Amino acid sequence: MNQGTALPDAQLHNPIHNFSVQLSPTPRGARLARLLATEQLRSWGLPLDPAAHIVAELAANAVTHGRIPGRDFLLLLHVVGDTLRIEVTDTCGDLLPYPQHPVPEAESGRGLLLVDAFADRWGVAEGPAPRKTVWAEIALSPILRNPCSGGTSDLPQETREGKNPTKPHPSLPPAAQTHPSG
Repeated sequence: MNQGTALPDAQLHNPIHNFSVQLSPTPRGARLARLLATEQLRSWGLPLDPAAHIVAELAANAVTHGRIPGRDFLLLLHVVGDTLRIEVTDTCGDLLPYPQHPVPEAESGRGLLLVDAFADRWGVAEGPAPRKTVWAEIALSPILRNPCSGGTSDLPQETREGKNPTKPHPSLPPAAQTHPSG
């Protein structure tokens, strides 16, 4: 389990950063996901918001809707060029998430609406069975970009993508991109 060790000087100038941790599908695991992500972002010198909110929502969804006893969920953080990508993988691939518009009195059901509001893009990648990965991307501000990186933020996009469905992602041909309705 990687718990976010400090980066050596040689890696501080590398525009690619990765962090992953496997956690129990419990409320404690969801809280730990947010805490570990916050510490990792801090160690990379990146802003905590809105990433910490996205991690909290995706981890809460994994333990609430994607929980199968005895099967952990996985949190991944990737920084490539000017993009932070957050991924949460659970083992309940038959239940795909979608944004809902709950009644005002509802106590839950707003998680993906928040992810949609905070992220520049988000989506779901199915499989391999029985898994699914819900991901979100945040464009980093120009101040946080490494001007020597040459990164183009061409992280792979999966088939179900949120945010701006009329603007295709440069790394995929238009036929490979589909968007959820709603």
